Amino acid sequence: MLTKEEAYHFAEHWLNAWNAHDLDQIMAHYDDQVELSSPVALLLLNDSEGRVVGKTNLRAYFGKGLAAYPMLHFKLKDVMWGVKSIVLYYENQRGRIPANTWSFRLKGK
Repeated sequence: MLTKEEAYHFAEHWLNAWNAHDLDQIMAHYDDQVELSSPVALLLLNDSEGRVVGKTNLRAYFGKGLAAYPMLHFKLKDVMWGVKSIVLYYENQRGRIPANTWSFRLKGK
């Protein structure tokens, strides 16, 4: 079971990495066998499924995202956690409030 402290620590580290546009720190949150689904991936990758599989592909996708959105900035709104999952609600640079959900295979990744 993830604790409140672990969930908020993850959220803080994840948002700080994105706000610094530090791709290495962003990638530190993901396992080699990561699978990501996102409506943004539909746009950036022109992929009908909006799915990215594997850490190498995810790094390339995030790199495109950072290049496409140079003013990217996130502000945390809320954190929810479960046994092996976290949901982050945050505001982006456009004033939109997306949510990201992580299901962890390994502690913290």
